[in-house]
Formats: sequence, C-alpha cells, structure tokens
Amino acid sequence: MTETFTMLPVLPELVLIAFALVLLVVTAYVGDRANHAVSWLSVLGLAIAGVSLACPGVLAGNVMGGLFRADAFSAYAKVLIYVAAAASIVIAPRFFNRDGAARAEYPVLILLACIGMSIMVSAGDLLTLYVGLELNSLAAYVLASFMRQDERSAEAGLKYFVLGGLASGILLYGISLLYGFSGATGFDAIASAIHTGGLNKGEIFGLVFVLAGLSFKMSAVPFHMWTPDVYEGAPTPVTAFFASAPKVAALALTVRVAIEALGPAGMAWQQVVIFIALASIVLGAVAAIGQTNIKRLLAYSSINNVGFALIGLAAGTQEGVAAVLSYLTIYIIMTVGTFMCVLQMRDAEGKPVESIASLSGLSQSRPGLAAAFAIFMFSLAGIPPLFGFWAKFLVFDAAVGAGLTGLAAIGIAASVIGAFYYLKIVKTIYFDPPAEPYEAKQSNIEYALLTLTAGVIVIGYLFNPLLDRASAAAAAALF
Repeated sequence: MTETFTMLPVLPELVLIAFALVLLVVTAYVGDRANHAVSWLSVLGLAIAGVSLACPGVLAGNVMGGLFRADAFSAYAKVLIYVAAAASIVIAPRFFNRDGAARAEYPVLILLACIGMSIMVSAGDLLTLYVGLELNSLAAYVLASFMRQDERSAEAGLKYFVLGGLASGILLYGISLLYGFSGATGFDAIASAIHTGGLNKGEIFGLVFVLAGLSFKMSAVPFHMWTPDVYEGAPTPVTAFFASAPKVAALALTVRVAIEALGPAGMAWQQVVIFIALASIVLGAVAAIGQTNIKRLLAYSSINNVGFALIGLAAGTQEGVAAVLSYLTIYIIMTVGTFMCVLQMRDAEGKPVESIASLSGLSQSRPGLAAAFAIFMFSLAGIPPLFGFWAKFLVFDAAVGAGLTGLAAIGIAASVIGAFYYLKIVKTIYFDPPAEPYEAKQSNIEYALLTLTAGVIVIGYLFNPLLDRASAAAAAALF
C-alpha cells in the first residue's frame, strides 16, 4: 500500500520556515533597524502556524513513512510552544533596547528554535527526534549568549553548548543501542520488537541513555546542572523562553517516546521516570531555599515543576498524559507571567536588578507589580483556588489512580517544602523594610500581558472543563 504524498501535515513547520528564511534575509540587508518589524512579523508567523493546525488535512496522523506524527497530541503541544515563543518575542524589545543589545536576529532565532520544537513533538522516529532536538538546541545556544559583550551571557552560552553536546552524545548512544538491538528506529517498530521479543539488556541500556539525554533537555535531575547558571547568565527574555517553550517540547517528546516507542517496556521506564520525578521535586524544592538571585530561584522552580509533570507520565495512563498536558498549559502561563514581573525589576536608572532582597517594600512603591508577583508565587506554590493548584491536583490524582499513592504523597510533601521559598518572596515584597524603589516606567504591551496572565491565574478554574476536554482529546491520540 503506497502512501499519498502531501505537505499539509507539515504546514505549520513550512509556515515557520518561510517566515524565518524571509526575515533572515531582511535582517541581513536592512540590519537592526528592522528589529521592530521583524519581531511583530515573527509573532504573526507563529500565529499563522498555530491557526494552520486547524486546517483540514493537517492532522493526518502518521505521515512520511511514520517519520512524522501530525495528531492532536502534537497540535496541543505546538500551540503551547507557539504561545510561549510569541510572548518571549513581545517582551524582549524593551529589555534589549535599554541595554543597547537589540538585534533583529533575536526573533528569527526564536522561529528557528520553534521549527525544531515542532519537529520534536511530532517525531515518530528516532532520527526525526534527533533532527528536531538539535535544530532547537543550536538556536538555543546562540540565544543564551545573545548579549556578546556580557560575560555572564557568553559564559551561559558556552556552558549550555558544552553540556548540551555531552547530552546529545548520550542521547545518540541510546538511540544507537535501541536501533542495534531492536533493528528499527521508528517508534511503532521499536514497540513491536520489544513486544515480540521481550526487553533485552541492550534495549534496557538504550532506554536509560535515551531518557538521560531527554532529561537534560527538560532540565530534570540529575541532568539539571546547566540550568541555574544558564538561566542566570542568559538575557531575561531568553531565560523566559528557555523556561517555557523548550520545556513543553522536551516533556511532550519524552511522553511520546515513553508511550509509543517504549510502551511495552512500561515497567522499565516507569522506574526511571519515578526516580527522575522525585529527585527533581526534592532537589528543586530544597536547593531553591538558599538562593538570593531571582533567576536562579526560578531555575530551581522549573526543575521542581518538571518533577511534578513527570508524576503524570509515571502513571503511564491516558489520564496521566492528559494531566501532563494540563500541567504544561498552566505552567506556561505562570512562568511567562513570572518572568514578565522579573523584567520590571529595574533600578531608578533603568538597570536590571535580580536580587530577591531588592523586592523589599515593592508593595508600597509598585502595588500593582507586587500583587502580580504575589499571584504568580501563590500559584506556583499550588495555593487554592489559583490555577497552579489545579495543575498539581491533576498529576497527583493521575498517580493515585494508577496505584502510585506513595509517589503522590512524597510529591505533596515536597510541594510544601517548595511553598516556603515562594512565600518567602511574598513576605519580602509585603513585609520587609523598603529597599530602593524600582523604575516606574512600564511598557503598555507588557502591562497588558502581565494583567492578562495574572487574571487567568486568578479565574483559571473557570476554564477547567475546557482544559480537561482538550487535554484528554490530545492524550487519546497516543493510546
């Protein structure tokens, strides 16, 4: 039976490629004067790519000989990626303009990274997986060191590149083992080989190395070592991007690999995922307590949140996958909103400030910003009835439903520890003696986005029925 060739399933990727290439040529000829136009055109490209997912024929299932999956699961993840990427572009100009580092290449690099992430979440083969992951990584290395004159940014880019290369080697070794012992690179073929012949030692080692490589990409313990340094050193808009879109792509890819390629080996990968989840939750909670830099604290917070999301995957059920998708949706809103607050941390001269102590007395000088900060911190801590509580409830409920009550109990206990450092920030904002006031100037666009995200976190429970139906439909595509 021959497969009909069509380009419709890759329409979102083609849209992004077209915008990226055209805008790259524009930046080459016009230069940084085109920064404003290129940024908004990039956002337009992301919007068109997202809308194209609703076109008839785009969600065609397995295409290109099984190399590419155009299904509801990938579509859901792509929407989250595009929204996070667009927000990272919109909030960037004011930051870079103040520091004289505005470059028209920034939104183009974001688009290129999004192309890689789109391929990642639609991968149906180990080769497609690696191509998408590396395309995303190459753009990310440049973004981390985007402020070339800043030593911290250059150091962040170098660390990310070196450790990312190591992780890619680990991932490739795992891919080679899976291919060598199963005789296939397609997810369906690997699952069939494991189901037919059982899980041999070579496939077990391949499974472990593949999960290790993917753990680096989603900054899960024990492959998290790059995260605090890169988050602190990279420009804040780039950090916001790293903490949102690539996290969604890496977690969605891990879910697809675990369920589709390694489904028959559930007992084997489940143990690995449980260990990674618990280690990420505990280390993310404990290590953040002593942090004095807000971006480093948020780095450990992202590690902590990855652990919670992995609890849903550890369940190995359709409900668990749906919980992961819902968690990622809410996590994107909380993370983007938090980093928009961090972008407002500037002294009276307009220079970025990153120390948590500088938030002292913010409730008196910038009550609106203080309220937004508090909302996001309470939500990240999982305080009901804010939206962040629902995210944690879903993954814990999925774990209990799968018989992993102990895992859920440890996660709940660790979330109490993590709540300490979130509430510590709220205490600093509202109860500590005032520090030097922040700059009062604020972009209207940033203010509108900040208000919108904070509002969603407060009334997000109203969207629970819609979120549950959408995530359940997306998760069903893997089962």
